[in-house]
Amino acid sequence: MTERDDLLAHVPRGPVPSSQAGARLLDLVRVMARLRGPDGCPWDREQTHASLARHLLEETHEVLEAIDADDRERLREELGDVLLQVAFHAQLAADDGAWDVDDVAQAIIEKLIRRHPHVFGDVQVEGADEVLVNWERIKAEEKGEKPLEDDIPATLPALARASKVQRRAAGWGFEWRSVGSAIEALKEEVGELESHTDAHNAEEEIGDVLFATVAVARKLGVDPETALRRTIRGFAERYDRFRALLQERRLDLEALTDEQVRALFREARS
Repeated sequence: MTERDDLLAHVPRGPVPSSQAGARLLDLVRVMARLRGPDGCPWDREQTHASLARHLLEETHEVLEAIDADDRERLREELGDVLLQVAFHAQLAADDGAWDVDDVAQAIIEKLIRRHPHVFGDVQVEGADEVLVNWERIKAEEKGEKPLEDDIPATLPALARASKVQRRAAGWGFEWRSVGSAIEALKEEVGELESHTDAHNAEEEIGDVLFATVAVARKLGVDPETALRRTIRGFAERYDRFRALLQERRLDLEALTDEQVRALFREARS
């Protein structure tokens, strides 16, 4: 048995479950090699991992926009752009003699199998949240004891970073045991904020409230970044309707009381 056969022992044999058996992925690798070849594209040939970094970031945000808009056709297109970035970086490394796209795939296959013992082994799990907790526990076993924030990118959006930090802590055994416990902790932090609204303490207390909110979201299976993006989008749409009502009724926003503003904003909900 080859190393590959041993690695994929628990993966079903047979045709690749895609419309063209993965052939177009191989074609993408060929196209990328041609673009980077001696008689390829001047722009593609002069790119580096660093110069491509911004493109990967932009394409990732465009994927998120397509997901938020529930636009499946656009999502297909944007995922293609992200896939191009993966193939591009792999070809750059291959040109340097470092590694290639097969090495990239090999590494992630091995990681997926190691960190899904409930699929490729005999571990039992009760739900999706336990899968994520196990992932962090197995990762810690692989890499040894390290600081909690080790290798979590500092550039991650704060809510996403908080969620990942909390998930890792849960993998190491520290988490609220129930939704109720997480909500009680959030209430405590809100109470602290109500008592410390001065400039010296407000930032820290608001940070505690946000962090506790992320903990509640995690226990409820909600991604806080997605939830906040949806709320922002909903607020913007509702505000535009609110502004239209002001113009339609020739109201001066500055002249309205807080209660009148709230009432009009509630009306703009529909």
